[in-house]
Amino acid sequence: MSRATTTLPGDPPGGRRAVAVWSIGVAVYFVAVIFRTSLGVAGLDAADRFHVNASALSTFSILQLLVYAGMQIPVGLLVDRLGTKKVLCLGAVLFTAGQLGFAFSPTYGTALASRALLGCGDALTFISVLRLGTRWFPARRGPFVAQLAGLVGMAGNLVSTLVLARLLHGLGWTPAFAGSAVAGVVVLVLTLLFLRDHPEGFEPEPFPHQGAAYVRRQIAEAWREPGTRLGMWVHFTTQFPAMVFLLLWGLPFLVQAQGLSRATAGELLTLVVLSNMVIGLVYGQVVARHHAARLPLALGTVAATAVMWALTLAWPGAHAPMALLLALCVVLGACGPASMLGFDFARPANPPERQGTASGITNMGGFIASMTTLFAIGVLLDATGDDYSIAFCAVFVLQALGLTQILRLRTRAARRERERLVASRVETVHVPAA
Repeated sequence: MSRATTTLPGDPPGGRRAVAVWSIGVAVYFVAVIFRTSLGVAGLDAADRFHVNASALSTFSILQLLVYAGMQIPVGLLVDRLGTKKVLCLGAVLFTAGQLGFAFSPTYGTALASRALLGCGDALTFISVLRLGTRWFPARRGPFVAQLAGLVGMAGNLVSTLVLARLLHGLGWTPAFAGSAVAGVVVLVLTLLFLRDHPEGFEPEPFPHQGAAYVRRQIAEAWREPGTRLGMWVHFTTQFPAMVFLLLWGLPFLVQAQGLSRATAGELLTLVVLSNMVIGLVYGQVVARHHAARLPLALGTVAATAVMWALTLAWPGAHAPMALLLALCVVLGACGPASMLGFDFARPANPPERQGTASGITNMGGFIASMTTLFAIGVLLDATGDDYSIAFCAVFVLQALGLTQILRLRTRAARRERERLVASRVETVHVPAA
């Protein structure tokens, strides 16, 4: 007599060892996020140190996003070809070198180069952590594991805001940034000593890598899947409103357009981060239990974000009430968890040997949207004499573009996913009953 297991062939078992190994990978991502967001608490200090204006200062953020987005497909290919451990080690070396370079940079040019180097290392981490999760945990745990990784990243943002800011003001520029670089060395050593690409007995099938032909095939086959494209557009449409707000334009909007103090505006930015962490746990649990909730959650987040921005920008008084700004920040906190749902569309659409490439394509979406919006808001502010109500309408344009693509692809992606699910059930393993 036999019974069918609910685990797919080759599905890893998870367990404590999986948690331990995955935690090392997530620690690398955690440190990368601290380094990525460290400029957010050092903007005024950087302007004084390098004697630059606001436009030159914003170049740090735009360059970092440009490098990050441009690296995503190459990183996906590297993860598929070299494995997680090698790519994470390289990432830790690069972002630690970038942070050290930033600590000792004497000029704006060297600081800019250091941030670009940091961006390269940062770009290597998140896709690697996603791949590590698929190698060590059962597929049914994928949504929760991915959301938990995103939550840890937001915790890195909090550390940067609360800890690095104090070190910067207490110790000074060079000791704060050079001292924080020690964390990069620690996670590099942990990765070298203890991280493994996959559990024993769950080695991936050998896959031929043949130079440029392999690269073209990986990208073409991943892009051909409607689920990959749907995942990219979900990421595109959901992530950028919060990233633009946190990375550059949130503080000026709250202080200049809404008349808040810098301290109050900083508390509202922290609220976005805290909301992200809480909602990330909720979204992860919901999708792990109800896979069909992915698209409603993504579309609901887009709608809620659009509504809150419309109410805030169209408020008839000089300033929106604090209750509305609080609600806006809570809703913006859902953007990060909603963007993680994009990977839940791309993951089942691609075989294991193509997961890195598909995740890289997906991850490009939100960062392209963020770069575009950062630039558009700046141009509109200059053109309108700092009219934030007009400038922030760029958010609606990109949301509309992304929404049309999501609605166009959703049916094809769902049909293709059902076909894969039926095929996998045919291959379900049968084992003897105890």
